[in-house]
Parts: sequence; structure tokens; C-alpha cells
Amino acid sequence: MAQTETVAGVETLFRPFRVGSLEMKNRIVMAPMTRNQAPEGVPGAANAEYYRKRAEGSVGLILSEGTVVDRPASRNLPNVPFFHGAAALGGWKDVIDTVHAAGGKMGPQIWHTGSTRGSRGWEPGVEVESPSGIVKPEDPRGRAMSEEDIADTIAAFARAAAEAEKLGFDMAEVHGAHGYLLDQFLWEGTNTRADGWGGPTLPERTRIMVELIKAIRAAVSPDFPIFLRLSQWKQQDYEVKLATTPDEMTAWLAPLAEAGVDVFHCSQRRFWVPEFPELDGEDGLNFAGWARKLTGVPTCSVGSVGLDGEFFRSFRGHGAGAAGIEKLLERMERDEFDLIAVGRILISDPYWVEKIRTGQDVSGFDAAALATLD
Repeated sequence: MAQTETVAGVETLFRPFRVGSLEMKNRIVMAPMTRNQAPEGVPGAANAEYYRKRAEGSVGLILSEGTVVDRPASRNLPNVPFFHGAAALGGWKDVIDTVHAAGGKMGPQIWHTGSTRGSRGWEPGVEVESPSGIVKPEDPRGRAMSEEDIADTIAAFARAAAEAEKLGFDMAEVHGAHGYLLDQFLWEGTNTRADGWGGPTLPERTRIMVELIKAIRAAVSPDFPIFLRLSQWKQQDYEVKLATTPDEMTAWLAPLAEAGVDVFHCSQRRFWVPEFPELDGEDGLNFAGWARKLTGVPTCSVGSVGLDGEFFRSFRGHGAGAAGIEKLLERMERDEFDLIAVGRILISDPYWVEKIRTGQDVSGFDAAALATLD
């Protein structure tokens, strides 16, 4: 799309937003996107410059790429950054100072990849861990976590969030989506445990996430915002739905809200797809819309914003053309959700947000951009 004038209604994206101590100048979030370009797990000057450009380009809130907690096999690619240890935390201090100097706001996404396989065949050198020692139904990998492993993982997430606040980040996000460790506890296909960390119902399997959020809430200041990224789909199975009805979704999300989640970041592959079309039609509420309606907690939506192809194609080397944002503006105008996360297009163009605001020409996503930090 070549845009030569400001899109009607675009101002709805540029309303300020506040949650806890975080004040955003607009509703646009840079989605967390794995770049795998932190050698030895330590972000350097190139990483800081990458995020600085997005802050300079008027992104309201930058979510870092997934950064892993202090567990032996918490990452599935060799250059994913750590969020523990003096060297990595020193690198992240430089990143947040650089982003703040450019007028931006930022938080780390803290992560554990569980038993998932990296896309390039890399192995961490130690046995991977997951709820039940499987990566998907009938696909064993690694070992099932012990009670001690689970307790240490919860503590590792809490330490990482506390370090984020100490370093000066504006918030922190827990990655509980996409078939990684925490999501593997949620999904009955990867959690077959018979103890208190499993169970036949989604609320029972959500226990680890509830306890983890409580631990983080106790480790940070009361007004330090905690975001939680969730998804229905899994990288192991795109068609999975954890909650098939609003009642099931309420039973899943309400305990998390009570535990201390400030914003639900509701991931779907295409943000305009309704979550329960049988209830409210083909133009009905999406995942983030239903989560907001059912819990009263602010939500962030995401999924192929500004592009005509979904992100899985990018992993196969495909780009995507620019697409209009009229559907997004309609949903923002009716306050279906509070924030919108934008991903690939901000890899190709760090100044996309400012271009949208001022009516400048915008372009699509070039998959070649994944190879560099620019």
C-alpha cells in the first residue's frame, strides 16, 4: 500500500494509555520477535541501536524479543539473549538507557522455551524440560519436570522481573503462549501430569502460571505493570483451542487477573478473526476483545497488522505486502481492546508508526530483514 495521506480515524491509535506506572503516548506496541542475535546471550551495541530506532520511530511501548530465565535449558536457539547474569543484565541496562534517551518505553519479555525444538536444529547441550517430557502428543522429548524444577522456574521468572524493574525497564511481560514451557502446562496435549501441576481442567493446569504471577507480583513494586502473553493456538498445532466457550475462558483468565496480571497480550495469527463467531458473528470480538469483556483487564491484540500475509510464511523466506489498517481502526474505535502489537513490519521499517501518523508512504515486510539488526 502506498499511503499518501493520513488514514481517516488514525488518531484513535495515538491516544495515550496508562496502566500502573507505565504511561504510553500511543496504543502501539512493538511485538516481541526472536532475533537470535545476542552472542553468548549478551545484548550489545547493535541490539541497543535496533531498539533505539523503534523508540525514535514513535512506538508507544517496545517489548523485547524473548529473553530467557535462569534455567539450564531455557532457550532453543544459540543466540537468544539471557535475562540473568551480570554480562547479560549489563547489556540490557545499556539497551533500556538507550531507549529512554530516545524517548521510548520498554519492557523485556521473559521466557522459557520448554521442550520445543529450535528451527535450526541447535541443541542446548543439556536435557530439555517440560511438564511431561513431550513436545506434543505422542512426541517425547526431554524429561518431565520435578517439583524442585517447577519451584526453581517460578523463582527464576520472579528474579528476572525484579531485575527488569531494578534496571529501569517500564514493565515486564511473561511469555505464556505459543507452545513454549508455560503454555505446555496449559495444554492437555503436553500436560499429562497426575499431580497438583496437571489435571483434566484448564484451571487446574493453569496453576503454575497463577503461582508464577503471584511470585512476580511479590517481587516487584505494586504499580510495576505485568503483561502476560497467551494464545489459544500452539506452534505444535495451529488449530488447538484451550478455551472453547466464554465460560471456559473466564475460568482460565480470571484467576490470572486476580493473581496480578495488568494486561493480557492475546496472540492470534490474524487479529480480525473472531474468537467465538457462533456467538457474535463473523465480525465479532477477537481473543483480546473477549478477554477484556470477561475479565475487565486491559488487553493487547496482535496478528498480521498492516500486512497481507501471516507471520509463519516469513520463516520460510516469504515477505508480505502492505495492507490497510482500516479494520484495526474500526476495532480500536469501538474499544474492543486497548493496545495493538505490531511485529514484522517494524523489523523492515522502524519508522512505520510515525509514517502511519503523518500519512507517509509505507511498505511491506522483506524477509531478508530477519538476517540483520537494523
